[in-house]
Amino acid sequence: MGDRLGQKGPAGRRRMPFLFLLSLFSPVLSEQIRYTIPEELAMGSLVGNLAKDLGLGVRDLPTRNLRISAQKKFFTVSTENGDLLVSDRIDREQVCGKKSTCVLEFEMVAEKPLNFFHISVVIQDVNDNPPTFSRNITELEISELALTGATFSLESAQDSDVGVNSLQQYYLNPNPHFSLIQKENPDGSRYPELVVKTPLDREEQSYHHLVLTAVDGGDPSRSCTTQIRVVVADANDNPPVFTQDVYRASVRENLPVGSSVLSVMATDLDEGVNAEITYAFINIGNVVRQLFKLDNKTGELTTGGELDFEERESYTIGVEAKDGGRHTAHCKIQIDILDENDNAPEVTLDSESKHIQEDAELGTVVALIKTHDLDSEFNGEVFCQLKGKFPFKIVQDTKNTYKLVTDGALDREQTPEYNITITVTDRGNPPLSSNRSVTLNVIDVNDNAPVFEQAFYLIHVAENNPPGASIAQVSAFDPDLGHNGRVSYSIVASDLEPRALASYVSVSAQSGVVFAQRAFDHEQLRAFELTLQARDQGSPALSANVSLRVLVGDRNDNAPRVLYPALGPDGSALFDTVPRAAQPGYLVTKVVAVDADSGHNAWLSYHVLQASEPGLFSLGLRTGEVRTARTLGDRDAARQRLLVAVRDGGQPPLSATATLLLVFADSLQEVLPDVSDRPAPSDPQAELQFYLVVALALISVLFLLAVILAVALSLRRSSSPAAWGCFQTNVCSKTESGVLPNFSEGTLPYSYNLCAASHSSKTEFKFLNIKPENVPPQDLLCNEASWFESTSNEDPQMTSNSVSLQQSFMESGLVMVLKFLLNLKPYILKHF
Repeated sequence: MGDRLGQKGPAGRRRMPFLFLLSLFSPVLSEQIRYTIPEELAMGSLVGNLAKDLGLGVRDLPTRNLRISAQKKFFTVSTENGDLLVSDRIDREQVCGKKSTCVLEFEMVAEKPLNFFHISVVIQDVNDNPPTFSRNITELEISELALTGATFSLESAQDSDVGVNSLQQYYLNPNPHFSLIQKENPDGSRYPELVVKTPLDREEQSYHHLVLTAVDGGDPSRSCTTQIRVVVADANDNPPVFTQDVYRASVRENLPVGSSVLSVMATDLDEGVNAEITYAFINIGNVVRQLFKLDNKTGELTTGGELDFEERESYTIGVEAKDGGRHTAHCKIQIDILDENDNAPEVTLDSESKHIQEDAELGTVVALIKTHDLDSEFNGEVFCQLKGKFPFKIVQDTKNTYKLVTDGALDREQTPEYNITITVTDRGNPPLSSNRSVTLNVIDVNDNAPVFEQAFYLIHVAENNPPGASIAQVSAFDPDLGHNGRVSYSIVASDLEPRALASYVSVSAQSGVVFAQRAFDHEQLRAFELTLQARDQGSPALSANVSLRVLVGDRNDNAPRVLYPALGPDGSALFDTVPRAAQPGYLVTKVVAVDADSGHNAWLSYHVLQASEPGLFSLGLRTGEVRTARTLGDRDAARQRLLVAVRDGGQPPLSATATLLLVFADSLQEVLPDVSDRPAPSDPQAELQFYLVVALALISVLFLLAVILAVALSLRRSSSPAAWGCFQTNVCSKTESGVLPNFSEGTLPYSYNLCAASHSSKTEFKFLNIKPENVPPQDLLCNEASWFESTSNEDPQMTSNSVSLQQSFMESGLVMVLKFLLNLKPYILKHF
């Protein structure tokens, strides 16, 4: 049914896969396939197997989406096996007219990869049209004086077929007076002429009836006939004669109706009526009669319709000149139509794609472009271009086909859509052009990572915040679309312990809001840093990190804590001694306090709330130093009590109090009697254990009382001051200077001595400002022996009271023994 261009036999078929592969790998190479079929094939008739000729397997057809870009009226492609089928009636005479070769050209489009394949189908003429005469009877008048051999043109038949199927021969029925010859026009068509064989005699026979038959060359041949009635006219000696046998003219198409083309002219040597010449068309079809008009008097040929080069390029017209005596002459007019650039080029898009990937590679085919211009030669040459600057270009495939391909990187975030105008312009003068717009939407790919609004986040959060409260929000923007631009947030790193991180903060994956999971404590955690990640949901996913530093602000939630003066083991306040001769400004002691808060919240101030003797002491507002404001007067009490308040600088301020017990004395012995009057608090936790060993304690006391009585009697007899030596070594002991274990460095720049009364269960601390020149050579109690000597010499009454003094010392010894037993109590309980 069909054959491929340039393919002969098996060798041509072996080249087919190679040509197909070339069409895949060359952007401009396209293979042309030619089929030949007769006209008037039935619908559904097979033209050829395109899939086989293109080297496509049946399995590849759904993927390649093989289809026809144009001429869909006549042909279709089977999606099952790739056959090219006839889809409509093909009448060669309607499609191509009188053209000697009738070719239907169209393009096949294949996808993946996108490409053109040029198909040509040659329509062979079949003998489906018989020759026809325009009239069934033609009357021809011939003078009886016509010479033997004179010729007379007859009407030619018209045959729509071409080639061998067109009109080939004329026949005339046998007649003794006439014969027939046939001639060819410049365009190859044939026309008959009647030849006079013998002289005519009107008086013998005034009429002759002839039958003219026209036969084409088809198999079987077709024919038609017309009747010719020859009227033998009276004599007219001279026939008209044309100045030219063939008149030629070239005119441009689209001439206005009524424009003059040329004029024919014939002359006749006769006179009078026999010299009057009229002109008329002969042997032309109705279409030509509508396009041209001939003035029968002047012979001027004018246009009667619009001439179109694209419909027909030339016309051959027969003209007959007849005189008054019925003599005729004939000539031909050859009119050539000149093409003008009156047709703008046409542009059509095949396989137009409305979407393109953002990451499409350079040279990706977006659309196939086909152009067509009805004009010829230079006026029909076109070139295709883009208007504006786009990342696309047009690549020519064949003479009239192009490809729109990518020529640069695409960025949907900058240009999500392209409105491309394709302009096709011919090379005529003036040039004509036409446009076609293409809208391309760029499909997003995940090529943009999220970007945070800030390069670093610094957040201030006051401590004691409510758990679950929002403390910050981070935000990141991703210009991509859909899942590619949907951002989720998470914590990926922190300077906190990994196990503790979840108990401190969390972040909302959708909103980026950072929540505190617990109340922060400035004293435990002053700052921490998080690394937050914003991650899109593209494939592969892209992410960005940002640092968020949280500063925990201080609130005044901690009251000051007094480090000195410290309370005794039983919770009572300790005392400090002040020399009676202390001058104003003498540093008595120092209240030391600390505050766990920071900043203004830890800025401490010291205030006197209560004082036994206002104005006797001064208190440093910021230092907490207690100094004498004046000297001790005679009316001033020896024991003074100060209630000191320590306030911080917070709002509202928090405070703590400390009680100072100050005793004016020049020696520790003056303080001991006051101290002994203070009852010792009971220890509820030790009472039970104490009763268990009370029996043993009583026995020990009785024994020690006997020993003490013996010692007292011995002292009475000796009256020697040296007997107090043992008391000196047991009562007073020096301690090394030091600070409290929980006290900050530098707040207590003082040394201290520990002094204990012999009959007291309590201890007191006294802080002194140590200066080298003021350091006593011995402890205070260690010099009390001189005091006993001086008192024994000052007043004789002291001797008389020696017995009571000795009893007092005996009581003191008893107290020391009891204290010793109490110190042994834990040891006893441990072993019993």
